[in-house]
Amino acid sequence: MTHFTEQELAYIRSQRLGRLATVSPDGYPQNAPVGFRYNADMDAIEISSFNMSRSKKFRNVQTNPHVAFVIDDVLPPWQPRGVEIRGTAEAIEQHDPSRNTDTSFIRITPRQIIGWGIDTDAYQPNNRKV
Repeated sequence: MTHFTEQELAYIRSQRLGRLATVSPDGYPQNAPVGFRYNADMDAIEISSFNMSRSKKFRNVQTNPHVAFVIDDVLPPWQPRGVEIRGTAEAIEQHDPSRNTDTSFIRITPRQIIGWGIDTDAYQPNNRKV
């Protein structure tokens, strides 16, 4: 079972870029554009990149698991739409020694989902705790 609406899932799967907000050890936010995928088995968002385990966002999640992730765009003439996922993140460290590659990633488990302009009007958010 998923906590996302069918329309939100279709939108999430149609997008390639989102922004991940993490909290640094000194308490300040850090926001980074990232690629992502939806993991249907876990009902979670997974974020990976080149050398993920060496990134600031990965280290931030290891220290503080609270994150926000936004996927959004604007359709002409001015129709904003998007999904914000607030939740807890897990830094999953993986390496493939046979290929000498870092396959680490961040998995976000939703605790709150806010969608707008997808299955509601652009200015009427669908805000719910999960």
